[in-house]
Amino acid sequence: MRILKKILIVLVIIIAIPLIVALFVQKDYAVEREIVINQPNEEVFDYVKYLKNQDNYSKWAMMDPDMKKTYKGTDGTVGFVSAWDSDNEEVGKGEQEIVKIDEGRRIDFELRFYEPFESTEPAYMTTEEVSNDQTRVAWGFSGHMDYPMNLMFLFMDFEEMIGDDLQTGLENLKSELEE
Repeated sequence: MRILKKILIVLVIIIAIPLIVALFVQKDYAVEREIVINQPNEEVFDYVKYLKNQDNYSKWAMMDPDMKKTYKGTDGTVGFVSAWDSDNEEVGKGEQEIVKIDEGRRIDFELRFYEPFESTEPAYMTTEEVSNDQTRVAWGFSGHMDYPMNLMFLFMDFEEMIGDDLQTGLENLKSELEE
């Protein structure tokens, strides 16, 4: 009986330690990448504000050429929704909605993921004139993980994972617009 009691105490400690650690681990993350594109700001912004154009540069949009896509509304305007559905687990199912546009400067999105996990997160793209023929483009994404799932931050580098995908998308965008 004493051995069983000791085993139970050890099991409780093994379960409790990660849960206690999770209380002190961050719950939010933010990732942003940027690139300079050799085109005027107006031309760059007029391209990135249309969600359908992401098919030409977003790494996620290119991961499954067979994904089903649907659209609601007028692209390039607040309220436009671009939805996707893919059998590829890395792409999953979700939708992106334009929630705010600061013409020539910034577009804000709401990303709603349904599969392989449920989550709603904000994202944005900004453009800033560097010179008459150069534009700095930033693409950002932020997220939140509730306790105790925030323990994943100890084992996964979201800054690197998401940041690398954003950077790939920005490099594709640069190639697309500088052709």
